[in-house]
Amino acid sequence: MTQEVQTDEFGVSRCRWPGTAADYVDYHDNEWGRPVVDDVRLFEKICLEGFQSGLSWITILRKRENFRAAFARFDPVRVAGFDEGDVARMLDDAGIVRHQGKIRSAINNAARALELIEERGSLAAYFWSWEPAGPEGERSADAPVPATTPTSVAIAKDLKKRGWSFVGPTTVYAFMQAMGLVNDHVPGCDAGRECDQARAELARPV
Repeated sequence: MTQEVQTDEFGVSRCRWPGTAADYVDYHDNEWGRPVVDDVRLFEKICLEGFQSGLSWITILRKRENFRAAFARFDPVRVAGFDEGDVARMLDDAGIVRHQGKIRSAINNAARALELIEERGSLAAYFWSWEPAGPEGERSADAPVPATTPTSVAIAKDLKKRGWSFVGPTTVYAFMQAMGLVNDHVPGCDAGRECDQARAELARPV
């Protein structure tokens, strides 16, 4: 992702990566980078980032409602209780990505999420405890935003130690960007300024 901004016909400046697809633009403008402290949304996103592995995010975004229906709205308590019948049901669901390893990973990660909630009080308290003090890696007009950072590497290592799967450093950094633990909107992006304000006003979970 390069540090470029584009301005549309209505004078809105935004990152270039969503292009002109209406659903992708809406995701960029109203979701990506806005800080999230809701455990269900955090769990949903870490699961969907795992499903994205090897695919484009827009593919997952356009299947998101199907994923929500298949995975009980990503309630980790319910997903942790899924059995072989649920795995078979989802492998037969053309509306989602029918990858057995990723499906089983989401079920496993639900159980691991419950363990984290028991230990830390919430997923939000865990993930936000990793919030970097500032940007990591080079941030200049012509330098791409990094795919991984020292923090995403550390989180991935810790999650894997706790038994999570499909949570490599690239997946974790995409999660951090989307959930607002960092603000990687490019300089001059209107949504980026709104994310800065939301992050400034956010009461961090403890």
